[in-house]
Amino acid sequence: MMQYDLDALAERLDGAAHGATATPQLEEAISLDDAYAIQRLSIERRLQRGERRIGIKMGFTSRAKMVQMGVSDLIWGRLTSGMLVEDGGSIRLRDYVHPRVEPEVAFLVGRPLSGRVTAPQALAAVDAVAPALEIIDSRYRDFRFSLTDVVADNSSSSGFVVGPWRSAATDLDNLGLVMAFDGRPQAFGSTAAILGHPLRSMVAAARVIADAGETLQPGDIVLAGGATAASALSAGIHVSLEVESLGRCGFHVED
Repeated sequence: MMQYDLDALAERLDGAAHGATATPQLEEAISLDDAYAIQRLSIERRLQRGERRIGIKMGFTSRAKMVQMGVSDLIWGRLTSGMLVEDGGSIRLRDYVHPRVEPEVAFLVGRPLSGRVTAPQALAAVDAVAPALEIIDSRYRDFRFSLTDVVADNSSSSGFVVGPWRSAATDLDNLGLVMAFDGRPQAFGSTAAILGHPLRSMVAAARVIADAGETLQPGDIVLAGGATAASALSAGIHVSLEVESLGRCGFHVED
């Protein structure tokens, strides 16, 4: 596909995200490489508007999701400063198309990381870990999309909340977690649902970022992937997450 076409698709998806308007699924038979190129071009438009690149998110971090989508590898998206929601802050429902939320673990990068690395090497590049909530939002009509659709749409990433940072030495193996709406449990899970251990997501992040010709830099945030299925958001609720040994974080959805 010609670069002009990729630019046009990127502009369309960026416009849908920026204006919180649904758009039809991509009819073009693009490749996965094309989808990531569209994602990059779309995010570049955000950067041109003054946002900053601050990390990446990992997706399809459960075996069940990979099987459902017919893939054998994770997907990823880019995080920008405009997506960061303050812990305890609020979002407006009208800024999204189909907003959902899922519990995650966040890593704070302390040293450059890129390429094929081991788990100990990945951990050595981490300064801190924290509980996190990712707000995902497909811009496609009816929340329907193919693999290349979702990747082009920044892997549905649209917002995230990070709780208090803890020591990178915190054991993340099989920590229980509860995500609640207005204090009522909405989802129960474990950090083990993230590739068996969230650190494996950091290893994968180093690999995929290298494949894109980039490097995780000090200060970058890596969202390890959803620990449960995503839950749809509605106006007026308070979303909270509590992760064993890591702590709490949350946000409000304005009426």
